[in-house]
Amino acid sequence: MNAARFLDTNILLYAYDQDAPAKRKVAMQLVEQGWAEPGSLAISVQVLQEMHVNLVKRGVLHAEAAQIIRDFSQWPVVDNSLELLLAALKEQARWQLSLWDALILAAARASGAPELISEDFSHGQDYGSIRAVNPFL
Repeated sequence: MNAARFLDTNILLYAYDQDAPAKRKVAMQLVEQGWAEPGSLAISVQVLQEMHVNLVKRGVLHAEAAQIIRDFSQWPVVDNSLELLLAALKEQARWQLSLWDALILAAARASGAPELISEDFSHGQDYGSIRAVNPFL
């Protein structure tokens, strides 16, 4: 896998958020890029899991949320694995991140992407060959 960017869950969720039109516009542009340039944007199983949970919490029907997940599963997806968890534990210790953020960073690294697109990481921070980018700034 050699993606140009890795998207965190919050980016995908904003693409479906009617209450944040400015962020939705930016997120939609990123999602559209992912569909227009297959393989350019990667996600992880964790991103898909978190997305499903949050869509359902926001009132999206289970069947519709499941279809959205199936659609995004066509993108490059980093699988959950013991190897990923062990890598995340190293990321957590090195960067003082929560386990969930460390798993996102480890998945971004596994995808080969030099950019992690998220509003949850420090914009511009270099995480050892991965740069965090907040597209909403």
